[in-house]
Amino acid sequence: MKKLIAGILFAVLVLALAACGTKDDSKDKNASSGDKDTVEETEIVVGASNTPHAIILEQAKPLLKEKGYDLVIESYQDYVLPNSDLESGELDANYFQHIPYFETQIADHGYKFANAGGIHIEPIGVYSKKYKSLEELPEGATILISNSVADHGRVLAMLESKGLITLTEGIDKTAAEVKDIVDNPKNIVFDANYEAALLPQLFNSDEGDAVLINSNYAIDAGLNPLEDSIAIEDSESPYVNIIAVKEGDENNESIKALVEVLKSKEIQDFILEEWSGSVVPVK
Repeated sequence: MKKLIAGILFAVLVLALAACGTKDDSKDKNASSGDKDTVEETEIVVGASNTPHAIILEQAKPLLKEKGYDLVIESYQDYVLPNSDLESGELDANYFQHIPYFETQIADHGYKFANAGGIHIEPIGVYSKKYKSLEELPEGATILISNSVADHGRVLAMLESKGLITLTEGIDKTAAEVKDIVDNPKNIVFDANYEAALLPQLFNSDEGDAVLINSNYAIDAGLNPLEDSIAIEDSESPYVNIIAVKEGDENNESIKALVEVLKSKEIQDFILEEWSGSVVPVK
């Protein structure tokens, strides 16, 4: 009887040890296969402006899925948080800014960011409810522009190309400011006291004589930059919208896959068809 009890106890002990061993083995297996790491590596969190960036990313989702990546899109309404969230690690990348703004942000905040690739250009446009061309703007007209200094050079260079003003000769036009205007025949007043996101609202309220609006905000507000603007930036603009990442991350396979998909013919064709030239893909 004692032998029988001892045998039963021994069997129970063996089973218990086996169960413990199975649990530990399973944990080791998960750790070695990197289940958690795999999720982090295959999930790409990208911050983006609603339009057109987030819309383009939505089109890229199934293409990235085929490559084994789950794209998570975080939408933003401003130009500040996407970079601070990238810096803090809340995002793997962001897609909302053009190169001059990107470079200014790095200079101003000391961000250790890298340009992983240019995707498209959004020509900036002049909008007016009062006038149908720049030529019609009266003496002393007020033009509302963004308070983002990084956009001022772009706005002024575009207006110079249209013959409205002249900038100091030899100046880096991407860094131009209102004070760099040397010839202003119509004595245009530039009012730069507004958040870029508010400019469509100011246009709809008929504020000022004209409003300079970035295409992403114009499109988001139901405006067609090609049809509704009275002047628009040339397609050769250097203001390419990019995928921004932390330094070193541009070499990650997930980021390379993201840029590759966004530059694919399928996505480029979608951009051209969706916005009819008011958003232009880059090669």
